[in-house]
Amino acid sequence: MHRARPPCREQDGAVSEPDPRRWKALAVSLAAGFMTLLDVSIVNVALPSVQNGLGASAGSVQWIVSGYALTFGLSLVAGGRLGDVLGRRTMFLVALTAFVVTSALAGAAPNETLLIGARLLQGLAAGLLSPQNSGLIQDLFRGAERGRAFGLLGATIGISTATGPVLGGLILAVFGDETGWRWVFFVNVPVGVLAFVLALRWLPRSDRGKVQLRDEIDHVGALLLGLAVLGVLLPIVETESGGAGPLWLLAVATPVFGYVFVRWEQRVSARGGKPLLDLRLFTDVSGYSSGLLLGSVYFCGFAGIFLVMSLFLQKGLHYTPLQSGLTVTPFAVGSSIMAAVAGRLVSRLGRKLTVGGLSLITIGLAAVAVVVRLAPQDVIGGAIAFPLLVAGIGGGAVISPNTTLTLECVPNRIAGVAGGALQTGQRMGTAIGTAVLATVFYAGIGNPTAAVSRTLLCAIGFMLVAIVIALYELRRATTADRADARPAAGD
Repeated sequence: MHRARPPCREQDGAVSEPDPRRWKALAVSLAAGFMTLLDVSIVNVALPSVQNGLGASAGSVQWIVSGYALTFGLSLVAGGRLGDVLGRRTMFLVALTAFVVTSALAGAAPNETLLIGARLLQGLAAGLLSPQNSGLIQDLFRGAERGRAFGLLGATIGISTATGPVLGGLILAVFGDETGWRWVFFVNVPVGVLAFVLALRWLPRSDRGKVQLRDEIDHVGALLLGLAVLGVLLPIVETESGGAGPLWLLAVATPVFGYVFVRWEQRVSARGGKPLLDLRLFTDVSGYSSGLLLGSVYFCGFAGIFLVMSLFLQKGLHYTPLQSGLTVTPFAVGSSIMAAVAGRLVSRLGRKLTVGGLSLITIGLAAVAVVVRLAPQDVIGGAIAFPLLVAGIGGGAVISPNTTLTLECVPNRIAGVAGGALQTGQRMGTAIGTAVLATVFYAGIGNPTAAVSRTLLCAIGFMLVAIVIALYELRRATTADRADARPAAGD
């Protein structure tokens, strides 16, 4: 059968026998990953409860959400590198412990200042934990199995992103507005403790010997990359909290930090050192650069959709948080089912799958934009269910296949940092897209229906850019595939 994409050469030596516990290890890893991603969105619906319970200001409340996203994005690459050096199991257990402890601290916080501090630390722990998921998949799975594993990871991402508002609404309904927000954090504790116990049993031990972090970790590179990421995220966070002001100067300096980081990493590599982020990922690893760019652009349009729809449904149609969450559930259902299916198809269809998925989510969002303008307000919630399902199916065919195709040629020894960089792009795309879509929506808040329609068209613009990138990568892969097949044709 003609391949959908060129094969990768094995870059890490002989392939060992698969670990018999690999699927159990994946289940534990995904459960922990679900918690970290859920905490990005679940807190949104609890913000009024936080204000009622602590008397927090609007700016402080926004930092409870944005601070988590900020430190999450800052620690991803470092977390991936630490996993590569110390071992996935070690970093998973350390980061999971930190996440459980900081979740408990957030739930028990007596005032807004300590709650913000706990959320910053919680985001840091999540960023250290998250790259271990993709790194474990790279280590434990090969061939078609790896695609299925990434499919389950993609389903986890889709479910956690879309069901956060529903679960948050249910928790608030059970525990009440005054203290319900505390249980949004406390719920992580028993789940995290169970995941820790199971991880001790099922996650494979690393054969890495004793290492010196001083020699293995590029501290200067970590600082420079952190400044570059901070230059993008911090002004956005401050804008969402009421105004970035002079912090936009940091965004202007970001290209400088990025350039210096690249030069420093090149220097470290030239001296035979161990850079934080091996830049050969972007030049020598087939499909990595375009996959990272595609994922970043996709998340610009994807992540902000749920915030905008929540604002529209609650402010425009006066839905409760639970009703709002249930309304967008068809997207989560379609996304989770298709992500698992796409994991089985990616080995045969390759980039065709992401092109098709991006096209489908574009069609679904366009249909939602039309329906909200034409349907009577009292039936909008039901009328957008099918278009959201279509969009969700498309989204499920994007995240997991793109992750599989982006990381498939990455050597296992740097799988953690490669996955961390990929997720950093996704976090930055999430921050930028959310800020852009929220700005477009609020600009027309006087007419919520027209505002959400225009905002969805803006999200479609990001999807169209992602389609162009996917088509470019499909053409490149097809050309390479044909070149690879020529010698066989002459035999």
